Amino acid sequence: MSRPAPIGCRRRKRLQTPVVAQGVSDAWRDHIESAGAGLHRIKRHGAMKVDAMLVADSKHLSNQTDESPGQLANTAALPGVVGNAWAMADFHYGYGFPIGGVVATDIDQGGVISPGGVGFDINCGVRLCALDLEQNDLRDMKKLGRRLKGRIPAGPSAKGGVKLSESGMESILSEGAKAAVELGLGHHADLDSMESNGLLEGSERSLSELARKRGSLSLGTLGSGNHFMELQVVESILDVEAAKAFGLRQGQVTAMIHTGSRGLGHQVCSDHVSGLEARYKKTAAGWYAEDWDITLPDRQLAAAPFHSKEGMAYFEAMQAAGNYAFANRSALTQRLRETLRAHLGTDGELEVIYDVCHNIAKVEQHVVHGSSCNCCVHRKGATRALGGDHNELAPKFSGVGQPVLVPGDMGTASYVLAGPVAGSNDAFSSSCHGAGRQLSRTQARNSIDGLALQEELAGKGISVYANTPNVLSEEAPDAYKDVDQVIRLTTEAGLARPVAKLRPFCVIKG
Repeated sequence: MSRPAPIGCRRRKRLQTPVVAQGVSDAWRDHIESAGAGLHRIKRHGAMKVDAMLVADSKHLSNQTDESPGQLANTAALPGVVGNAWAMADFHYGYGFPIGGVVATDIDQGGVISPGGVGFDINCGVRLCALDLEQNDLRDMKKLGRRLKGRIPAGPSAKGGVKLSESGMESILSEGAKAAVELGLGHHADLDSMESNGLLEGSERSLSELARKRGSLSLGTLGSGNHFMELQVVESILDVEAAKAFGLRQGQVTAMIHTGSRGLGHQVCSDHVSGLEARYKKTAAGWYAEDWDITLPDRQLAAAPFHSKEGMAYFEAMQAAGNYAFANRSALTQRLRETLRAHLGTDGELEVIYDVCHNIAKVEQHVVHGSSCNCCVHRKGATRALGGDHNELAPKFSGVGQPVLVPGDMGTASYVLAGPVAGSNDAFSSSCHGAGRQLSRTQARNSIDGLALQEELAGKGISVYANTPNVLSEEAPDAYKDVDQVIRLTTEAGLARPVAKLRPFCVIKG
């Protein structure tokens, strides 16, 4: 499917291949080969311990101008790495790991955990809700849009968030979405339709005072950047059986919420990245941590053995931040329900379809080259895609597969995919998480007129409520890859299958 004409764009120069950053080599270009439909392989070379797989065809790869493939090759050098290192079809440059990266390490054989493999917005994720309404049931959309903007706090500050007491914060960090429900910020029925039931279990929650302070006022807020709340309509059903199991029908109104752990998660990552990177010193062979005898090609990959004191400290803190993110999406869902009741007199019988993590590391059992592995699976800008026979999934997904939520951009479409009917895919049961950036935020600001974009989207029936024009420029459709092509490649690679296509008509942004 061809990409629609750029929206709200000024003419820009063709992007040039950037200078390779310190720690990232372009040697991968000499070791790449086609690996079948929708796939390319970077063969093991240099410090790599395994091959690396890119979900990309030749055209997709030829348009790649950033250094993310080199970053992926670097991740294949991590101690204990198993299988292949993967980059989903929406891959692009990130901190240490590429965004879209999936890397597993064997934690019983010296495998490490790396904060760079999770990212700064811990458990940034997406929740999809279905309403028993159609678009023409939503009277006076301008008024509803203004109400949503007023009641769904968005932007970089914590203004409008739920103020948490010390005990309230502790319960959120330890019990996630369940604690939010007990605080009146969600429904118990929602928990069955969440990854890990909205709870990442941990026994230690040693977070810095600054991390706790940053989270104390932010619960129930979207944040800024690519975070959003959208009202959408199911434009088309692509898998009738799966859509029925998920509770989706053509013409139905849905609501998608994309946000994470806000400043709390960012601070957790910053604290642990700083501590781990300080242990690595530059040598002729790369970056070396004497305490663990680990050499890495890039300092931003700084990692600790999973079972070390430092590794466990990060894992436990990450779990707590992930719980905060689950609770945050729950609180925003409750605010959406309340806004709909105020406008319509009903919440439209809103039900949660599913809630997925995008930035997380999880301990999972996988079979790698015929042997069982107790793996730490890093998913950074990637979605888990469990098969329909997995024991973690609710019975309604049995024989269908886990819902995989893939937001596009505010001017095109989002998709619902499904994991395999049974079993797991080759990428540690993982799939893409979005369209993936093709312009940096700076490039987008310099080439896209946010106000013109807003007017053009309105002409297409998409109302966008944002605090600043810069956000519109940075998050414009032309700043992202073609989500239709990302879905095509994901399908061809056998990672997930499309179930429904959703078209936005009301967007709340920071």
